[in-house]
Amino acid sequence: MDVFEAVADPVRRDLLRRLVDGPARVVDLAAAHDISRPAVSRHLRVLTEAGLTTADDRGRERHYRLLPAGLEPVRRLLDELAADDGAASTDARAAQGSAPRPRFTEGHLDGLDLEVRRTGADRRHGRPTARRTTAAATTTTTEETA
Repeated sequence: MDVFEAVADPVRRDLLRRLVDGPARVVDLAAAHDISRPAVSRHLRVLTEAGLTTADDRGRERHYRLLPAGLEPVRRLLDELAADDGAASTDARAAQGSAPRPRFTEGHLDGLDLEVRRTGADRRHGRPTARRTTAAATTTTTEETA
């Protein structure tokens, strides 16, 4: 799974935050959420598939830990987005009549996971996605006006 898909879910982001403090068991991670242990295990499996966590078996227990290197694609994207020279780029955009770029907060990404899942489900079932429908409608409208 893609790193960006993995971090799109707020529960998975919270699990990553908890793993920053060190390895933890599923039961400990599940105690902090209103979801079942199997659901937490599924979230951890997604994070592991994305290269963000790893599991160490210790007897009958499995301890998950964060793999910071897995966050590198996210770090590069955020560095790229933050690279614009704050005041200078704001002044340049103002001179061009452009609005300043909005800053992203964590809440901006909360709906991304749902949209990724919907699009994937639509494609698996052969249903057109909103983007395809919009493109088809634009083509029809353009042809009708010509």
